[in-house]
Amino acid sequence: MDRLVIVGDTLLDRDVEGVVRRIAPDAPAPVLDEQHVHERPGGAGLAALLAAAEGRPVALVTALAGDAGGARLSALLTAAGVEVHALPLPGATPEKNRLRANGQVLLRLDRGGDPVPPGDAPPGVLDVLGDAAAILVSDYGRGVCQHPAVRAALAEATAPIVWDPHPNGPPPVAGVQLVTPNLAEVRALSGDAGKGSTLSTAQRAGQQLRQRWRAAAVAVTCGAEGAVLCHAGPTPLVVPPAEVATGDTCGAGDRFAVTATVALAGGALVSEAVQAAVRAATDYVRAGATAVLEPPVPPAEPGRIGAGEAGRVIAEVRARGGTVVATGGCFDLLHTGHLATLRAARQLGDCLVVCLNSDASVRGLKGPDRPLTGQDDRARLLAALDCVDAVVVFDEPTPEAVLAWLRPDVWVKGGDYADGGPGLPEADLVRHWGGAAVVVPYLDGHSTTRTIAAARATADSRR
Repeated sequence: MDRLVIVGDTLLDRDVEGVVRRIAPDAPAPVLDEQHVHERPGGAGLAALLAAAEGRPVALVTALAGDAGGARLSALLTAAGVEVHALPLPGATPEKNRLRANGQVLLRLDRGGDPVPPGDAPPGVLDVLGDAAAILVSDYGRGVCQHPAVRAALAEATAPIVWDPHPNGPPPVAGVQLVTPNLAEVRALSGDAGKGSTLSTAQRAGQQLRQRWRAAAVAVTCGAEGAVLCHAGPTPLVVPPAEVATGDTCGAGDRFAVTATVALAGGALVSEAVQAAVRAATDYVRAGATAVLEPPVPPAEPGRIGAGEAGRVIAEVRARGGTVVATGGCFDLLHTGHLATLRAARQLGDCLVVCLNSDASVRGLKGPDRPLTGQDDRARLLAALDCVDAVVVFDEPTPEAVLAWLRPDVWVKGGDYADGGPGLPEADLVRHWGGAAVVVPYLDGHSTTRTIAAARATADSRR
């Protein structure tokens, strides 16, 4: 299989772009007038995004928190074509907020607190490592790569592994094909004071780490100077860039590691993979780094509706050992058939989250004349029901993105899937985290399509 698997910590990166025209009157600090906000997955999520942009099948093994940030990350990743395999992350989603003006970072504000170890890996989450074409471990020092089950699965994997380390993270598992620290990380990890030239430091510290980690090779990335490949031979391979690129370097290390992993998946030699990675990282910086990966920011949601509310409800239920139930649909012209299904679903657990198709999603599924009721009204009607604890609106044709974040214990559908009908499309996804997909009885004689047809027939007969 040609699927690339990324393993590591995912963060929510947010760039606040603006202009500075004055100094604050109450402190010697510039005042940033906000103009645009860009959000994207960071850490291992950015590596997965970069890999998916090349058109490859990509899976991401990471940890996601049960809050609005975790929901946003799941949606962004799934929309980009990334298959998300998530461990539960206690606490809040880690965020990096960069305040920028004229291309310069004025301040970085981090949120999410100190790293918290992810919870137990749900059944099936780590199976994806067994059939990968290549694996990239993108460690950002927040605990995914330290997780015992993750490390055990990586140690047993037969695919080539590229490990992008972090000074606060664990050492690579033994036998990886390539480790890709930058020069500062090599100094921190090896304790090398960095005396002498960049080349001598990279060679000396890189070889020391290669032997300590029992890795086949270590490629020390040196920014505008390219990379130094330390392998089993006595002489390193120096790979300078064809030309020096200037600009935002955010994500250049991820671009390097992803390109090397893709090359190894295709059968390239390590030396060939490093040369390709240097070219790709240089082109990435020249093109403006992450500027081409910026999706829009979602609008704020009213109370009881949205990812934040769903995350709060789920966190409370799981804290007391309860069962999370989810269902989904268009719910256009809410009727008694819907109500019967929702009440039956709620009885299966301790909370019910409804995944609601947005207006754009309904049009894609039902045609240009639907929905008859807009998504805001549909969400409010559902949230008003005593059997519904939260509503999350999604834009995709299917709810895979929101499900990968919610990770319900039970996924419920009604009607058409009973009595030997087709299997639930989301069943395989739900099984990744040990959940169950079930069908509840559907109230005969009630459907939105039938209701609309009857109303139109009555209107035609009166003309």
